[in-house]
Amino acid sequence: MNKAFFLDRDGVVNEEQEYLYQPEKVVILPGVAASLRLLREHGFLAVVVTNQSGVARGMYGESDVHAVHERIRRLLAAEGAAVDGFYHCPHHPKFGAPCDCRKPQPGMLLAACRDLDIDPARSAMAGDRLSDIAAGRAAGCRACYLLKTGYGLETIRKENITGIDIAEDLPDAVARFLKLERASS
Repeated sequence: MNKAFFLDRDGVVNEEQEYLYQPEKVVILPGVAASLRLLREHGFLAVVVTNQSGVARGMYGESDVHAVHERIRRLLAAEGAAVDGFYHCPHHPKFGAPCDCRKPQPGMLLAACRDLDIDPARSAMAGDRLSDIAAGRAAGCRACYLLKTGYGLETIRKENITGIDIAEDLPDAVARFLKLERASS
């Protein structure tokens, strides 16, 4: 089975922009491409899992989400990096029925595990919200990192954060997880 690093999108891979649906506004965060290359060198898949409630709210369509993901792919490819899969939840409980894919539910991660033959117990999750951490834990990820990027600092200030690994950014989370991997080998 494969091992993976699951990533929230906005605030983790690219700069946080509320309801990002315009591909031309995508800006990849510093160090992300290098982190993805490092993960690939160590045999990890990179999988983006992102809540996109703007679809349920009628602010944009799923084709816009796919266009943003294609832009991310192109920008990363220009730096020699790649994402192996993009999974998004277009739902929101206030704008339709509840689902099992919207984080904090683990549905997107579990779908990626099935589709890409991923063992979550050998994998990690990084995000900027507690819902990302909850989804990673519910899916059975070995490690979950709350990043200070995106909404991370705001989350840390507002919430009682205990028992959660906090990382500066994606490069820090990747370095820490690879150190954990080496220590257990």
